[in-house]
Amino acid sequence: MSGNTPSVTPEVMLAFYRRLYPFKSIFSWLNHEHTPTRLFTHREFAFTLPGDVYLRYNSFNNADELKKQVCNLNPTRFEIGPVYSARPKDKKTVRPAAFSPQLRELVFDIDMTDYDPVRTCCSGADICRLCWKFIAAAVHVLDKSIRDQFGYQRLLWVYSGRRGIHLWISDKEAMELTDEQRKALVGWMTVIQGGKEMHKKVNVRQGTKPLPPSIQSSMRFLGEVFTNLTLGTQKCFQKREGWEELLRLLPSGATTSALRTQWDEGPQRTSAEKWNTDLGERYAALGPPEHDIMKAAIEDIILQYTYPRLDAEVSKHRNHLLKAPFCVHPKTGRVCVPVDPSSIDSFDPEKVPKVMDLLDELDMVPPTAAGETGEHHSDWERTSLKPYVDILDKHVLSLMEDVRQRKKQEPNMNW
Repeated sequence: MSGNTPSVTPEVMLAFYRRLYPFKSIFSWLNHEHTPTRLFTHREFAFTLPGDVYLRYNSFNNADELKKQVCNLNPTRFEIGPVYSARPKDKKTVRPAAFSPQLRELVFDIDMTDYDPVRTCCSGADICRLCWKFIAAAVHVLDKSIRDQFGYQRLLWVYSGRRGIHLWISDKEAMELTDEQRKALVGWMTVIQGGKEMHKKVNVRQGTKPLPPSIQSSMRFLGEVFTNLTLGTQKCFQKREGWEELLRLLPSGATTSALRTQWDEGPQRTSAEKWNTDLGERYAALGPPEHDIMKAAIEDIILQYTYPRLDAEVSKHRNHLLKAPFCVHPKTGRVCVPVDPSSIDSFDPEKVPKVMDLLDELDMVPPTAAGETGEHHSDWERTSLKPYVDILDKHVLSLMEDVRQRKKQEPNMNW
């Protein structure tokens, strides 16, 4: 996804914040209740202003205060941090020991650039529908794994506006995780590790032992992804560079040598033929223990090319800041919208609303009864942004229901 996008000017951003940004929905999502609680009043907001000016430790009493300050500062973007033991705006007046992060959504960040070694259609900041399928596969795997393995249910997926996706988990138990617990959790879920110099990036078992059950449960789905995406649309083993990388991941020996000779002599063979026919036939002919060694290598290769690639540092610390949903990406002009994981396969990042288009939509709509001088709290309802805000509002209803249920069980609950 590249191309010439008109620059997002300060005037455009101010109109977006005044008329379209869903401050009330964001407030309800962070607060979990209608009336302000510490979940919002002690929450850090950080603003990025033109010229790379960065303002941290802002906090607000309600949605109106947040909107007023955002419209006053007109940031290029703003980020959301943890709930602190004191109001972040009072940080300079409280003792350092009395100011620490207490609660924070468990967050994950998946960036398309981490898939550069396994995609052929794009690289760097570019993204298209073909390589977006890597992100879609990651959403399928992570959404199911997190629900099944950890029992979390309040997951909000948000498109980053350009080449990635964020996950915010708002279950009470997730909010209360310590940094040590977050580090352990993300370590458990990290499968792809190692820098550019390391060819084999999957080390999740000892020798030829079976994969951990948490990973094995995803293998059938990932096998289909590998067939359709790695072998199909991406054609990862079509060119010499691609098949040499594959050979480096296979156990060294006669099989690997024979495959290299075959592919050097017949480079026109497709990725699917190299994998299914050439490698497949030699794999089937192996006896123990070579068969078991090759089986483990093949599973690890499928994982290396398809398993979610997490930016672990984002998830480990409660004080990490993450871009707020519905911000506008300055390079693309696209809004960072929530995504329904059940329809992630049909999600097209190129069709996400751009801020200029949304403002054009508003100009086509007759003025409200309040007149053009009235407050614009829900003008998004009259634009193509509405279905995305609806996703967030539906998520908020679940959070509020959780709070109501806990209050029934714990009448004196004060989170």
